[in-house]
Formats: sequence, C-alpha cells, structure tokens
Amino acid sequence: EVQLVESGGGLVQAGGSLRLSCAASGFTFDDYAIGWFRQAPGKEREGVSCISSSDGSTYYADSVKGRFTISRDNAKNTVYLQMNSLKPEDTAVYYCAAGPFCIRERFGSWGQGTQVTVSS
Repeated sequence: EVQLVESGGGLVQAGGSLRLSCAASGFTFDDYAIGWFRQAPGKEREGVSCISSSDGSTYYADSVKGRFTISRDNAKNTVYLQMNSLKPEDTAVYYCAAGPFCIRERFGSWGQGTQVTVSS
C-alpha cells in the first residue's frame, strides 16, 4: 500500500522557519518524483516545489524561490521541505505527492497534509 505521511507543520511567527518531512512507503521511492503542494482556505491547491527521481532536479514556485529548499534522502525514503523566512501568506495545509515526473497531472498518490500557520 502506497503511503505518504507529512510531518513538521505547526505555528510559527513571520520570519521563522519550519522543516516539513514526507515519509514514503509501499513503492520504490527512488523511482518517483516527490512534490509539495499547499492549499489555503478558500483557495485552490497550488504546487510549491518538486524534486525529480532521476537527477534530483528541483523546481519551485516563484512565491517560494529563495526561501524554500526541497531535498530527498533515498536511504530514508523521505523528502524534506525546508521553509525559511516564512510569511503569513504561506499559511496553508501542505501536502506531499508522488508521481513519475514533476508534472502536476502525474501525481497519483497523496498524503493527508500537515498544517502550517504563520502569524504576523
């Protein structure tokens, strides 16, 4: 059974940092790209970042470039999202997802999400 479990969310003041983790099981982790998405109340889910399976290429939404860093540890079947200089507009539920490529429509497995709240 494919499972993706997010952790590391919480409440932080603006300017602070959090590190999210996405622990995967039930599939060959090395073969899959992992993406992070977020959804704020009343808004559509948006892509935040992605790391490929092949060469570890990384992609970021313009809104988080320079502040967020995605990385993966294939030995631990885990992907991390280091979030620095957090802003109130980063408040959302953050989800990780697995797919063959960093293409939104190809993500077929999703975690349950972790809440990130940034206070001003």
